[in-house]
Amino acid sequence: MDGFDLAVRVASRICHDLISPVGAIGNGVELLAMSGLKGSPELGLVEESVRNAQGRIKFFRIAFGRADAGQGVSAAEIGGTLKEYFGGGRVQVDWPEPGPVARAELRAVFLAINCLEVELAYGGMITVQPLEGGWEVAALAPRMRGEESAWAALGGEAEGLNPAMVQFLLLPMAVGVLGREIAIERREGEMVVRF
Repeated sequence: MDGFDLAVRVASRICHDLISPVGAIGNGVELLAMSGLKGSPELGLVEESVRNAQGRIKFFRIAFGRADAGQGVSAAEIGGTLKEYFGGGRVQVDWPEPGPVARAELRAVFLAINCLEVELAYGGMITVQPLEGGWEVAALAPRMRGEESAWAALGGEAEGLNPAMVQFLLLPMAVGVLGREIAIERREGEMVVRF
């Protein structure tokens, strides 16, 4: 077992162990809503927090978790996961008709999305396009953060990398499992990841 396989097993375990208690909290919120608290600002805040937590766990389970051979993810699950993860915030994802995607392919796409999200601290759009035998994931925004040290981690330069940027270390490994390499292109108002 290599370091990448160990990392994805740990991530899968954490996500698996978190989804049940978060789901139970969601069920408790539904019961409170049925008991007459529906519409209260306090309950609304808890409902929103539970949805956010569930969306993040689902996204991270795919992005950071195991992807066994033959596993696939449906278009409905992909769309639902992205919607719950971004929750109508400053960052939007445009992925027209994703169709079913192999779990290992989707893991790399979600890691690329997670990397590009870092650039969009001020908001923007992430687009996903299938290529012949690969993917193009791009961030579009008038203003980007320019996280050069994080992008340098794609080439193995991880010195001083913040733990919140671990996706930059895992993306090349996930793409390597697919037998491909990453190409990065930065233009004014656009950052593109291809693999």
